[in-house]
Amino acid sequence: MAKKTKRKQTTNKASKLTGLKSFLTGEKFKYTVGLFLLVFGLYLLIAFISFLFTGHADHSKLDLSWRELLANTDIKVHNKAGKTGAYLGEAIINRGFGLASFLLVFMLVISAFQFFNRPLVKYWRSMVLAFVSMLWISLFLGLVLMSINTESFLYLGGENGYFLAVWLSSLVGYVGTFFLLVCSLFLIILFSFDNFIPWLKQVFKKRETVVEEAVATGEAKVQAEVEPEENISKVIDENDTIETIFDPDEEQPVVLDNSLDREKIQENVREQLAAKEVEPEEDKEGLEMTVEKVEEETNENYTQEATEDYDPTLDLSNYQFPSVDLLDDHSSGNAEVSNDELITNKNKIVETLRNYKIEITKIRATIGPTITLYEIVPAPGVRIAKIKNLEDDIALSLAALGIRIIAPIPGRGTIGIEVPNQQPEIVSMRSIISSKKFQESTAELPVVLGKTISNETFLIDLAKMPHILVAGATGQGKSVGLNAIITSLLYKKHPSQLKFVLIDPKKVEMSLYSTIEKHFLAKLPDDEEPIITDIQKVKYTLNSVNIEMDTRYDLLKKAHARNIKEYNKKFISRRLNPEKGHRYLPYIVVVIDEFADLIMTAGKEVELPIARIAQLARAVGIHMIIATQRPSTNIITGVIKANFPSRIAFKVASMIDSRTILDTPGANQLIGKGDMLIATGSHITRVQCAFVDTPEVERVCEHISGQQGYPTAFLLPEYVGEDEGGALDTDLSNRDELFNDAARIIVVNQMGSTSMIQRKFSIGYNRAGRIMDQLEAAGIVGPSEGSKARQVLVQDEYSLEQLLNGL
Repeated sequence: MAKKTKRKQTTNKASKLTGLKSFLTGEKFKYTVGLFLLVFGLYLLIAFISFLFTGHADHSKLDLSWRELLANTDIKVHNKAGKTGAYLGEAIINRGFGLASFLLVFMLVISAFQFFNRPLVKYWRSMVLAFVSMLWISLFLGLVLMSINTESFLYLGGENGYFLAVWLSSLVGYVGTFFLLVCSLFLIILFSFDNFIPWLKQVFKKRETVVEEAVATGEAKVQAEVEPEENISKVIDENDTIETIFDPDEEQPVVLDNSLDREKIQENVREQLAAKEVEPEEDKEGLEMTVEKVEEETNENYTQEATEDYDPTLDLSNYQFPSVDLLDDHSSGNAEVSNDELITNKNKIVETLRNYKIEITKIRATIGPTITLYEIVPAPGVRIAKIKNLEDDIALSLAALGIRIIAPIPGRGTIGIEVPNQQPEIVSMRSIISSKKFQESTAELPVVLGKTISNETFLIDLAKMPHILVAGATGQGKSVGLNAIITSLLYKKHPSQLKFVLIDPKKVEMSLYSTIEKHFLAKLPDDEEPIITDIQKVKYTLNSVNIEMDTRYDLLKKAHARNIKEYNKKFISRRLNPEKGHRYLPYIVVVIDEFADLIMTAGKEVELPIARIAQLARAVGIHMIIATQRPSTNIITGVIKANFPSRIAFKVASMIDSRTILDTPGANQLIGKGDMLIATGSHITRVQCAFVDTPEVERVCEHISGQQGYPTAFLLPEYVGEDEGGALDTDLSNRDELFNDAARIIVVNQMGSTSMIQRKFSIGYNRAGRIMDQLEAAGIVGPSEGSKARQVLVQDEYSLEQLLNGL
């Protein structure tokens, strides 16, 4: 009985082992392991690549224990693979094999496909080669960088490579280690490539024949006496003749008879070449070929011949751009930062940090127009957050306002401390307009705002921004910043290429630009003032810009263009027909000076059209700049912030206001007078705004307005508010004297438009609008449909005459 029980237990164990073995060798287990290895390999690749770019920012956090790093949810890292990816990057690259660790990804990937039964390479050979190569590369980089003192966070050879290089150098010396590396590299190549030894033999083999190519005849002459078969192959190979005697209609090349002598071979080749040259000629004579030019079927193409491109600037061909002499040079006499000031600030920074037991290994100063950036490199083991918390203490020791700490500086691996200069410099608009960066800019809408900390001209392309939110406390340079934006565009663009819609609820800030109405401004047809100041007219103007946006999208759709740049390119090359409604589209920049006043008085009636323009208008060349001195959440709402990714913050009163504008503190630490932070995406740049005074703007506008302009400002589409009276209140007994003529023109063209009546009879918008209301009351045209033309209800002139006689 005991024997049976024992035999049964042994059988159970054997069956379990068999089941486990079958599971481990089964397809499900293999595919599971393979999928895990593949996913883990790709995850490591992302972690390694991200570690190369973000490791410097995560360096201080990686000094923590792995349990604290992975368990504490308050710790944030920049690595795209998260804290685990950052830890693996540090552990495998820096503490492992350096850049050679990328071969580990290769090993995981080929192992995954090996489990999938889809081997990419010879598996074991590739695994051994990859592992040996990883050791060799790590050792090589460790040896090369062993004597180089680098402050980078990245160990290119890893700690293993470094220690292995140190050990071998102490054992056989630096030269001996180098020779070992060379020999091992030779062995790696020898066992990796099967053709390496034959290639070496070919390199060192003494050539038995020397073949020269004849320049005049193109034939080869044999210089040495060898066997006929070898000689034939050399001649053919050297002259590349074998490629010229392939028959393209056959799968195999023409076979040569090696028993022939050299002269017969050459004659045979010449005859076959001549035959190949004759064949196309016979095909040409035997076949009749018809050439037909097929053009793209589209209603947009011209039917007439056009040899020259359309030039939108021809209407104002004599237009002269403003010169730099119209601007003043405010930078003359500015004091520079003295060496004593730099040394004093440096000593105070170092002393303050040492009081809190923070040592630094390096400090560097970059002098800007209004602030000086001190870049410090902390000693190993110093936590960045500890320095960040000393912002107020450093400001106290320096007795200065506006101390701002950047910890760390993106892409630099240092910590920045911005200290205001005792005597700040004024950045004049003249200096940045005359800069090489602005003069040679190829941007669509180049805007220069000032100079950065490193005294570089800061230039942006408004067409790529695509909209800007400007905010700051009163008197901190917001209006000067708007003038700098407008002035830089006036210096770069022709009146045919750019139009401004200027909205100024305060009525005094933008009145300077009213003189350039017939050159650069856009307005509603019935507006008498070029600068929009009335709240009701602001609502109409913004809705009119929406109509213009929709119209432009319709034109882009008909032209099969994705954006205004492609559309204008097609129109300039005369591929679009103006008779089909196509026209050259200038850029339109909507500037709103005091956005808070509009929100307080009009609310959603203003916010909604602005949000729609900001969401959609980029592709059709309509851009918006809004400014406010009240950066509160009820003014800068979530809808506005979501659609204005580019923001400019001047000095504000509190950190809350700074977060409202930039989503980060910092604007509350600015020093005012044009000092600003510019956020483009996730990157924030500190810039000193260029100063352009009122007399300078007046001179620029006078220079433009003194030249020939267009007959009127650029007219936006008409917009009729919902609260306006329509044709119901129209008295047909008091018809306009042009009523009958306007009716005939509309019926003939079968298109009802106020702007068409305006153009045909050269009358004002108000009179044309009254005529249109009378036509609607008479039943000739239908009601207004927004941006669309009115429907014509009378189909022919005979019916029209009967209707007019009845009136």
